[in-house]
Amino acid sequence: MTTIGALIERNASYYPAVDAFVEGDRRLSYRQFGERVCRLADGLYRLGLRRQDRVAILSMNRIEYFEIYGAAEWAGYIAAMMNFRLAVPEMAEVLKDAAPRILVFEAQYAEIVERLRPQLPELAVYICIGEGPDWALEYEGVLDSGSVGGPPIRSQPEDFCYLFYTSGSTGRAKGVPSTHISQRNAAQCSAFATGITGSSRVLQVTPAYHIGGRGYPLAALWSGGTVILQQHFDPVRMLEAIHKERVTHTFMVAAMMQAILDVPDIDRYDVSSMRNIISASAPIPVPLLKRGIERFGRVITVQYGMTEANGPVAVLHQHEVDPNGTPDQIRRLASVGHVVPEIICRIVDDKGADCLIGQTGEILIQSPFHIRHYWNNSASSLDTVRDGWLHTGDMGYRDEEGYLFLVDRKKDMIISGGENIYSREVELAVLQHPVVADAAVIGVPDPKWVETVKAIVVLKPGMSVSETEIVHHCRSLIAGYKCPRSVDFVNELPRLSSGKVDKMRLRQRFRS
Repeated sequence: MTTIGALIERNASYYPAVDAFVEGDRRLSYRQFGERVCRLADGLYRLGLRRQDRVAILSMNRIEYFEIYGAAEWAGYIAAMMNFRLAVPEMAEVLKDAAPRILVFEAQYAEIVERLRPQLPELAVYICIGEGPDWALEYEGVLDSGSVGGPPIRSQPEDFCYLFYTSGSTGRAKGVPSTHISQRNAAQCSAFATGITGSSRVLQVTPAYHIGGRGYPLAALWSGGTVILQQHFDPVRMLEAIHKERVTHTFMVAAMMQAILDVPDIDRYDVSSMRNIISASAPIPVPLLKRGIERFGRVITVQYGMTEANGPVAVLHQHEVDPNGTPDQIRRLASVGHVVPEIICRIVDDKGADCLIGQTGEILIQSPFHIRHYWNNSASSLDTVRDGWLHTGDMGYRDEEGYLFLVDRKKDMIISGGENIYSREVELAVLQHPVVADAAVIGVPDPKWVETVKAIVVLKPGMSVSETEIVHHCRSLIAGYKCPRSVDFVNELPRLSSGKVDKMRLRQRFRS
């Protein structure tokens, strides 16, 4: 199989009665999914969509979202994902860049789309999932208009199938196009890295417009497993789904795990089916890891990836995540594990020379599935992909056994008094304080030192601590020049859809 469309066709034939998707009381078998995908693909074709045309999606997680993915995968359309958390001007910017011919939107976003329409004169067709305005076609009607045999076109291996937009952690969102062959390779790699098989039941809570929101369901599709969908994160509903649907795999960032473990009656839910809780975006503090393992068992995996990589880059597997292990095992909890076999990784200094073991530099990768260019952005493409290497913008190092440690985003590095300070290292120190629930570190302007270190801290409920105590705590763990010069306390940290802390917003708020 060289296209994702062929994968849909295979699963409809091999696993016709197996649940492909579950959403609340709705269940869709692989045969039903394949038939609806073909009908939708043909319905879109009858509306004028052609191979490599874009169809944009503005919706929360639901079965229809993945049917639109499927129609694009089958017919060679490009699914362009919209972040529903964006402001209207930001959405307009993304839509103008993607230039879709059709926009499919969930009824709850009708008012937003109404405001967008005057800015998008070339967008030909609007389709609403649910009861919508009179200027939009009805989703089920479009699907019913199509033939179960599908349209007269099929996707090709080098066709683009998805157009993701980055979460904007370093500036304006960039379009990341992905081909069928790259996603096919990424799905196989992800299934292997996470242990997803035909018996797996993957709970997808994070948004489908994000690479992780597509990647894990695609790994389940690769293996003939089942995907359970929830529209948004709610700790109680997530526990209920794990209990009822016998979920085996899901994704959680540290804040999600904290919220789930804090559910007062968590013990009434049977979570014994869990085989892999995948974490990424930021390390899980050791005390939280211990609580997670006590409740779920040794099922927590740490992964490192990014939209541009189109799949996992490195994995710290369940058997390596042991907060009660040897000093080396505990030290390696701060790592993201080993680079997956499909990827070649280099760490280079500012001159492009390979770094020594333990020396920090920028992480570069080569793989069968990383992007070759951005969408409509030659300058960023030339800066990011050079001589076949994807420059991740992440700073890191490897230890003597090849474990990869992330130190910081290159653009998040703080330069104070001529010294390079990595915010991640300071954050890990702050997070070790017993009353700290969450923390982020940024550089703020200083007339003497150029920048100084500021910590923004979220405390555990009912706890208190002073700025001086936080600074003294850090001094016991890291060098004095790395310690925060100021500490601000907030109720919560702003986050991007990927789960990463939105440091751009923090800088805007605290730089003055």
